[in-house]
Amino acid sequence: MSARAGTSTAKIHPTAIVDPKAKLADGVEIGPFCVIGPDVTLGPDTRLHNNVTIMNRVTVGRKNEFYPYAVIGGKPQDLKYRGEDTDVVVGDHNTIREFATINIGTAHGGGVTRLGNHNLLMAGVHIAHDCELSNNIVIANNVLLAGHVKVEECVVMSAYVGLHHFVTVGKHAFIGGFARVNVDVPPFMLVEGIPMTVVSINTIGLRRRGFGREQTSALKDAHRLLWRSGLPKSEAIAILEQRYPHQTDIKYLIDFLRAVDCGRFGRAREALRTDGFFDPDEDLSADGQDGPSA
Repeated sequence: MSARAGTSTAKIHPTAIVDPKAKLADGVEIGPFCVIGPDVTLGPDTRLHNNVTIMNRVTVGRKNEFYPYAVIGGKPQDLKYRGEDTDVVVGDHNTIREFATINIGTAHGGGVTRLGNHNLLMAGVHIAHDCELSNNIVIANNVLLAGHVKVEECVVMSAYVGLHHFVTVGKHAFIGGFARVNVDVPPFMLVEGIPMTVVSINTIGLRRRGFGREQTSALKDAHRLLWRSGLPKSEAIAILEQRYPHQTDIKYLIDFLRAVDCGRFGRAREALRTDGFFDPDEDLSADGQDGPSA
């Protein structure tokens, strides 16, 4: 590898194609046969293994690692996209494994697909346009996120999970393998299956994140009341509010569930739709001019 003019200690393999307008910080390493577009910014100590493609308007933070055949910044797989200038923003200390893809945002969806810090995307993961991923997330092989999905902090997804557009996954949730997620996933819970079912609290994940006995006991009680007691949700919530008036995790869970009730189809973010979004009830068979996004 050799240093590129104007990029200080950046190292670029001679077979890589890097546009002269790309911005490369100190310590960047670009391996064989990578392709980097003119509107790409790579932060300090970011490493690209061989055959990585980063195109369109992408900003990457520090100490990220991209494995072979990852494609970052591809155009949205959305029939409403008309070539607008939109972005992918990647934070710090992320690992993006082989064949993972992250698409840029769309004008009608906020314009940015965002990945936070300290996340692991395993091989074959797809992050569609306008998704928002927080920090400390682990997504296993071949998980597919449709457009506008939001994933909160410390979530773990097992392999081959599929997420419907506009789904929200609450913090510290765990999604079992092969689940079909078409409604919001409550925080702190373990879900699985087709249709998706709330099985229990995410006991192992919460323990690993330092949750104490008092916190997990309250969340177990919440799970029992909300998903096992047979009580109407409103009654279960009223009991929880009375029992745990100062428990922040319980308050967060209740606020999350109320937001879902204010959305549509079991998804809080459906309330963000505008006339520009795809209407799932619209008959598209006549002209095929619009459609869902992936």
